[in-house]
Amino acid sequence: MDRVKLFIPLIIFVVLAAMLYWGLGRDPNAMPSALISRPVPTFQLPELGQLKDTEDTSLVVTGQPEILDETLFLGQVSLLNVWATWCVSCRVEHPYLLDIAETGVRIISLNYKDEVEAAQQWLEKYGDPYEQTISDPTGGLGLDLGVFGAPETYLIDHLGVIHYKHVGVVDDRVWRTTLQPKYQQLRNALPEAEK
Repeated sequence: MDRVKLFIPLIIFVVLAAMLYWGLGRDPNAMPSALISRPVPTFQLPELGQLKDTEDTSLVVTGQPEILDETLFLGQVSLLNVWATWCVSCRVEHPYLLDIAETGVRIISLNYKDEVEAAQQWLEKYGDPYEQTISDPTGGLGLDLGVFGAPETYLIDHLGVIHYKHVGVVDDRVWRTTLQPKYQQLRNALPEAEK
């Protein structure tokens, strides 16, 4: 029995070394999502461009509100980019999104837990790569999507089904090696009438 006790530290070391080896081989940005192969969660939220802050911090709509819902993702392959003005990494990512959008890639944004006016000023100052921006000031849709934090980017097919989730900055390397091939694969699978 005493001899077995001598091997306990060795066994613990081997188990920890195996776990470390397994962990080092994984992509830290590859966060599993329960929504892969499932439709975008249902939602009804306003378009950011039509909102303004009031003194009591409630949201009001200028003119007739455009309420966006999950049908926004039907008919075209899209990227859904989760961002906020308080997110330092989002500022790093933004120029790459502008470049991607210029190539014709459809990007929808989810402005996550942010102040409306600050988000609008951000887009005016840095440019707007987004076809539309969903305002999610309470984070409800973000919670339904399983957002860990900003930035995150989801790849969604023309039927509104989520195919991939990227956590972290989308830069040139991530776009070329990961997102663009997956995006192109979904585009190639579109019926001819929808390309």
